[in-house]
Amino acid sequence: MVVTDATGPRREAEAPTAKMRDALRAAHLYYLQDLTMDAIARELHTSRSSVSRLLSHARDTGLVEISIHSPLDLPSRLEQEILDRHGVAAHVVPVPDHASDVDRLERVALSAARILSRFIDSNQTIGVAWGSTMSAMSRHLTPKATHNSEIVQLNGAGNLRTTGILYASELLRRFGDAFGARVQQFPVPAFFDDPATKEAFWRERSTRRLLDLQAAMDVAIFGIGSPFAEVPSHVYQGGYLERADYEALSGDGVVGDVATVFYRSDGSTDGIP
Repeated sequence: MVVTDATGPRREAEAPTAKMRDALRAAHLYYLQDLTMDAIARELHTSRSSVSRLLSHARDTGLVEISIHSPLDLPSRLEQEILDRHGVAAHVVPVPDHASDVDRLERVALSAARILSRFIDSNQTIGVAWGSTMSAMSRHLTPKATHNSEIVQLNGAGNLRTTGILYASELLRRFGDAFGARVQQFPVPAFFDDPATKEAFWRERSTRRLLDLQAAMDVAIFGIGSPFAEVPSHVYQGGYLERADYEALSGDGVVGDVATVFYRSDGSTDGIP
């Protein structure tokens, strides 16, 4: 558990409110001094239910972060095995076997959103892709004030039905609002019909500026899409692909995508048109 003092750098509009100060004080008393809610209520001259709401506010706004470290449970053992085998620091979210894919998505998105703030800081360029997981995650982000940070859209969102701007911009806005960061959209199609068109577009200075931001990003946030999931990625249900596209992807052995970059079961992406 981490209690964050609310006196660090912030924009003028984010000055501590009375509720924030009370929530921080209640969190210190409860988590660091082991006082009961009744004792805190007496000290703050308020009710026990008000203390409970202050503690909830402290957790919801990022003043308090709770971490559980257990070497005994299955998720921890799986995390260690993934680290040993692949060199990847994973966070495994425990979900019951009977849970639906919709419930799994929501639980993973909620856990990921709460973990994410550890990796976000000031003076960062943060790449964000769109998709079903990212959209769910964006609804649960814990606010964290940063300065001089930018959210950069990683993949285009236009298709035959829509420009995708409204969908992508709402998702990006939630990230920008949560971290007090500027948002840079990437207004290009998700897929180009002609490679020559893409090459010409990539030579434009306005596009190059965004590509340079992407190349310099400090953090990349994306989901792993699959056409076989009960809750398919947005790229598979949003009108981005036609029957001929699915047939071509199947013929190439494609099993999923990361930020609309398709890959095979061995992780390769070469030669997929």
